[in-house]
Amino acid sequence: MSEPDRLDSELESFRQQWLSEVRSKTGEQSRSESTAFSLPQTPTAHQPPRPKTRKPPPPTIEEEDEHVRTLSFDDGPEPGSAAERPGSRALVSALDHYEEAMEREAQGNMGESLKLYRKAYRLDHGVDRRYREKHFPPKHPGHPEPPATPDTALPTRTPDLIASFAGLWIEPEPESQDTPSRPCPMSSLPAELLVHISRDLAALDVGDFARLSLVCKPLAYIAALDQTWRQVCLSTRHGFTGMHYDWNKTVEWDPLEHLLAPDLAQRRRASNIAVTMSLVPDPYATWMAMFRSRPRIRFNGCYISTVNYVRTGQASTNQATWGGAPIHIVTYYRYLRFFRDGTLISLLTTLEPALVVHHLDRHLLHLHRDSAHAYLPSVVMQRAYKGRWRLSLGEEGHVHPGPGGDHDQLQDGDVTIETEGVDPKYMFRMDLSLRTAGKAARNNKIVWRGFFSYNKLTDDWAEFTLKHDKAFFFSRVRSYGLGE
Repeated sequence: MSEPDRLDSELESFRQQWLSEVRSKTGEQSRSESTAFSLPQTPTAHQPPRPKTRKPPPPTIEEEDEHVRTLSFDDGPEPGSAAERPGSRALVSALDHYEEAMEREAQGNMGESLKLYRKAYRLDHGVDRRYREKHFPPKHPGHPEPPATPDTALPTRTPDLIASFAGLWIEPEPESQDTPSRPCPMSSLPAELLVHISRDLAALDVGDFARLSLVCKPLAYIAALDQTWRQVCLSTRHGFTGMHYDWNKTVEWDPLEHLLAPDLAQRRRASNIAVTMSLVPDPYATWMAMFRSRPRIRFNGCYISTVNYVRTGQASTNQATWGGAPIHIVTYYRYLRFFRDGTLISLLTTLEPALVVHHLDRHLLHLHRDSAHAYLPSVVMQRAYKGRWRLSLGEEGHVHPGPGGDHDQLQDGDVTIETEGVDPKYMFRMDLSLRTAGKAARNNKIVWRGFFSYNKLTDDWAEFTLKHDKAFFFSRVRSYGLGE
């Protein structure tokens, strides 16, 4: 077994042991998956790579994704420079290093977490027990205090007695069957007005509209009305008519010349509406089922891929050095933010999501294109690239030319992305597919199908291997709003 494989297996066994201890205390279920890095293959001369036989799509909900917990960035960007980590503090004791290592591991930064774990165990080999004693203290049976004798009780002063009652409040009597119900203004409204109110709410926020079913039984019936969900599915703000199934912009975000015709956009929108209406009742039984199950891009956040890989460092020339060549665990992230007009921002960086997601903005991308005006903390946008995206309808005859030369039949939910390259003569193409991780959310995962590089000067395609690239998972960002 090679040195990288041995270290990777030791790290995996340590993480599994730690996870089993946490499950015994909290009952939480957690799993881990290993990641690695990808290198491009040698490009062919003038002949694009042939497409491989398409495999059947994986199941909509995958078993290994049950542990996935999507992140939520509801707070604003952290103040200070991009080099500063949010919530950084001085690490003094072994317990401080251990807690920081767990936080880094939760973020997917395996290399940094491994370093902190080593420092913690060097300071205290029993730091894991200290952690359990701090966060999961054992419950000891309490011993009743002996009652104070009257002669030892001291009289309490009036100001102290008043202050002792400052935090108390008068609790109402517990409700029972005979307790009269409280007045509710909405209970007197007719059902017709409640339906109109629910439709207005659905137009503003679909999530709040769906949560109406938790209020009471009448609103639960209203939240399940097919007419309201039909309106949501056909809207451009939340529904499928806002998706783009053809290119709407260039890679540099310029308008396409053939789209300047005034009636072309209307024809495309009418075609999207006709296709959407034809999917009910087959294959989707209801409009609500379509909204939950049919693939669609989400704009109120970004998709993040966390990649970890192990590499061997340079061996030391000092013969006294123990252990041979060092082993490094490198962590980097891929970010994709989609916009409603068919454009997107692609970013590859080693910075953690909390330092990046609030700066994935069009204005900051244009601002940092000029290195003279780059400033912290959004200087990370210097390495961001413009791009465009489109979805596939998955219907017969709806094909897109691929890098393999032939027209590949795409499935419903396949996403094609084209971005700028590291040099103006290059263009990157990502072939992806929308999937679902877990049972609660939908369309929160994007898996790879292919990754290509195109040379505009020589008309050559080169394919990047997908051995080490990992899937993207959706994270909601409140500062994005609805992704306008």
